[in-house]
Amino acid sequence: MKKRVSAFLVSCLLVAGALAGCSTASSPAAKPPTSNESQSSNNSAPATGTTDGGTKVFRLNISSEPSTADPGLADDNISSMVVSSTFDGMTRKGPDGKFHEAAAEKIEISEDGLTYTFHLRDAKWSNGDPVTAQDFEYAWKRALDPQTASDYAYQLFYLKKGADFNAGKATKDDVGVKALDDKTLEVHLENPTPFFLELTAFATYYPVNKKVAAANPKWAMEANTHVGNGPFKLETWAHKNKMSFVKNDSYWDKDNVKVDKIEVTMIEDQNTELSMFENDELDWAGGPFSTLPTDAIPALKDSGKFKVIPVANTYWYQFNIEKPPFNNVKIRKAFGYAIDRQAIIDNILQAGQIPATGLLPPTMAVKPDGYFRDHDTVLAKQLLAEGMQELGITKLPPLTLIFNTSEAHKKIAEAVQDQWKQTLGVDVKVANMEFKVYLDTLDSGNYQIARRGWVADFNDPVNFIEIFREKRGNNNTNWTNDKYNELLQQAAKERDLEKRKQLFGQAEQILMDEMPVAPIYFYTVSWLEGEKVAKGIYTDALGNGDLKYVEMK
Repeated sequence: MKKRVSAFLVSCLLVAGALAGCSTASSPAAKPPTSNESQSSNNSAPATGTTDGGTKVFRLNISSEPSTADPGLADDNISSMVVSSTFDGMTRKGPDGKFHEAAAEKIEISEDGLTYTFHLRDAKWSNGDPVTAQDFEYAWKRALDPQTASDYAYQLFYLKKGADFNAGKATKDDVGVKALDDKTLEVHLENPTPFFLELTAFATYYPVNKKVAAANPKWAMEANTHVGNGPFKLETWAHKNKMSFVKNDSYWDKDNVKVDKIEVTMIEDQNTELSMFENDELDWAGGPFSTLPTDAIPALKDSGKFKVIPVANTYWYQFNIEKPPFNNVKIRKAFGYAIDRQAIIDNILQAGQIPATGLLPPTMAVKPDGYFRDHDTVLAKQLLAEGMQELGITKLPPLTLIFNTSEAHKKIAEAVQDQWKQTLGVDVKVANMEFKVYLDTLDSGNYQIARRGWVADFNDPVNFIEIFREKRGNNNTNWTNDKYNELLQQAAKERDLEKRKQLFGQAEQILMDEMPVAPIYFYTVSWLEGEKVAKGIYTDALGNGDLKYVEMK
């Protein structure tokens, strides 16, 4: 989220996960599980009961202010948490790891896999308006509209003419989504997309109340104007401080929402978060929406309270290839090869992460052994010298590595700073930024090296590979490659799954050969849950968290 996302997760996370199934014409999406059905093992804990005057309350912390509560604009895992709590897509992932009908009561898929017909159930927005097919059509076309400037617009390029409309080559009416009536949405795809019902559970595919959004462009930024169709309503939002959600009594599946209120604090410092948890001021600490202090992990492991699962996300450093000296591929590769990934995992993260020598996480990997050797100091030195000679320079310009505020990001940056000094003899400054400033800096291109993480939105290589298709959206490296894009186009039309996989492998090879990004590790998600939690945040194999299934005793 990402999920989701761009999905920029904070650190201390990842490895792999199971492929989540999606429905087909012959195998419709399963019915939503009840709250009594089993969740994954990460959601069980002894409980004694948390109530506030009879109200069941779940308290957690997030590491930063959400950038938006608008599903069409959400591009990080914190914002995705807000919108997944307050919205429902046509489908939703259940705690059984499968995708189920949500806003849609029935889904029909044509034999050729190109046409989906969604029949909506009777449901209401949190303001009492009926949820209609027109709301979905409006939301999807709104996210595709280039004037909206949605970083995740490309997730809708699977729709017929979706990419063309976003590029100004087609009209809104040409896009393959149309409300046939209030309860029926017909969708036409460019190519058969086997994971499409996974996509319809993703934030960019959520509906938006057309009447509300048209009347107030800033509807999503304040609690008193926010309108959703999900399990919770946004009750309060004290920006950069806290927010709260209350159970949405208008939600179609309200009987399976077992908490009355969710209270969210926004504290960047992980040590403060851990102290609040230990003082019973929080019911949850750590992933998937924050991180635990790396210094505390050994003791937490010994205590038996520490929980960890592998997830299909990647942590990397990226280079702005339009800023010298990273306009030279050999210098980019020198900096990438010089990193000692295993040392970072062993000495800083300590939660079972895997060194990343390719972009794709293990659940999607085409080449599991990667594309280069970790900490290849000899080749790194050679490439730096050759790159500087090609640029005609004898000294590198001042360099800065930026990251969003986080203890783990800081420690990783300082470790890599030292590794670059020891291996390459290069001095690099490190600078932390508040999350929104950091995102704005990336989007403006005013950086040289930056930390980045990608939370998978669905378990398919295209989820990672397509990021670098164009110089916009979540690709702020300014890198693009015609052959790479050609391979993506071939993969989109390829019906043979093995051939499709190999096309993605060829694209990943190009990416690693040119190295606009230097992968560092594959995440795990680790957390602590309080004794009063009966069922915690459902965290799937991709690292996406859902608050709908939380229960307190």
